[in-house]
Amino acid sequence: MIDIVAGRFDAGIRLGERLEKDMIALAIGPKLRIAVVASPDYLAAHAPPSEPSELSKHRCVSYGDADGNLSPWSFERRGRAVTVIPGRGPVFNDADLLIAAATEGFGILYILEDLVAAQLADGSLIRLLEPWCKPFAGYHLYYPNRNGTAAFELFKQALRERRTLR
Repeated sequence: MIDIVAGRFDAGIRLGERLEKDMIALAIGPKLRIAVVASPDYLAAHAPPSEPSELSKHRCVSYGDADGNLSPWSFERRGRAVTVIPGRGPVFNDADLLIAAATEGFGILYILEDLVAAQLADGSLIRLLEPWCKPFAGYHLYYPNRNGTAAFELFKQALRERRTLR
């Protein structure tokens, strides 16, 4: 997360929920959804959680940043928001390793649905807590309210035209 104004960048790309209030945003992708998944082998040995608070009883395959901080897992159902800090399981900073660990039965994984679509389709991962995983704003191009370079203005125009053609 960098300051694009201080860095003198024309724009940045972030998830819609992480946009700064004083920026102009242009959606560049569809809504996204989280999938909480585990392998059939893991679920054969552990009862699946029925709500996020039960994740503390499970091994969780987690994403960790360069400083070792674990990404929180956010859920919402019927207006009730819940955030869980995963623990007690392997930590990786690579999506392929996260998916491989979950597929091999090392624990429950919280990941973008699109990244595990193939594993969900072939049954190597099973979806959990689905009612708690609501769609959320996808990726956005964001930029300050100022005149950009001619190239950037043409880029924004092309993005807007592409969105209207869909």
